Amino acid sequence: MRLDPAFDELVPQDAQLEKLSDGFTFIEGPLWRPSGVLWFSDVVGNVVRQWSPDGKVTEILNPGGYDGKGNLPAGGYNGPNGMTADKDGAVLLCQHGFRRITRISKDMKITTVVDKFEGKRLNSPNDVVYRSDGSFYFTDPPYGLAKGDSDPAKELKFNGVFRMAKGKLQVVIKDLSRPNGIAFSPDQKTLYIGNSDEKNRIWMAYDVADNGTVSNGRLLADVTAEKDAGVPDGMKVDEKGNLWASGPGGIWVFSQAGKHLGTIKMPQVPANCNWGDDWKSLYITAQTGLYRIKLAVAGEKQLYQ
Repeated sequence: MRLDPAFDELVPQDAQLEKLSDGFTFIEGPLWRPSGVLWFSDVVGNVVRQWSPDGKVTEILNPGGYDGKGNLPAGGYNGPNGMTADKDGAVLLCQHGFRRITRISKDMKITTVVDKFEGKRLNSPNDVVYRSDGSFYFTDPPYGLAKGDSDPAKELKFNGVFRMAKGKLQVVIKDLSRPNGIAFSPDQKTLYIGNSDEKNRIWMAYDVADNGTVSNGRLLADVTAEKDAGVPDGMKVDEKGNLWASGPGGIWVFSQAGKHLGTIKMPQVPANCNWGDDWKSLYITAQTGLYRIKLAVAGEKQLYQ
């Protein structure tokens, strides 16, 4: 769906959406790795997988976000979710069931990076992004808890956005009902958050100060009234500062000024996206399928890749 001529400069008229693989449960968190493969999570399947350009899909981590112990129901949103690379080439992984963010080293050793705030367990970390000062930010909705906000295991009274810097965890946003996707503008002066509440489907933008705090929260777009299925979920930015965000019916593309330029319509509801290979390829995780589309603009490279 092309709404603005600027969209044609980003998505060629002849661009084709490719289905690369299918048959998963609910996939998320795509991350391109320096070895030329794509990692992605299956939140319900509880597995982290790898897709390679020859079409082969293999398991990287199983179980990926929960070990099956405790009172979480099988088939719930208990597995792994968003991930990003750190400066050493390791991967930070959000794990719903374990209610933590872990670090997967190059030799696949797993260590806990953060799992509590002021002595209370996190809800279920969902997505994570680094900032150039070495800090990282993550969202913490209650999707990994069987009863959500009313779950007796929920220890925090809010669903927050957090900043981890030099071993200290601070909450930077706590008034969103379902903070989910997260991304920085290329200059890192703006933080974007997707709120995936069916009753309040919105994208928000915030100013980021040099010390990492955020302020001036403002509405970027409200799609609550959209008829297409899907919620504001994972998102990334391109080198020009345009935002590519999973939402109702497909990937919504916004200019840096917040104008909706167009939407890449999807056959399945997308959950997340990320850049890979030549960095003009956008990989999209959508329910049971993994997709790719070749674009005319390069993605903003992650700080640590």
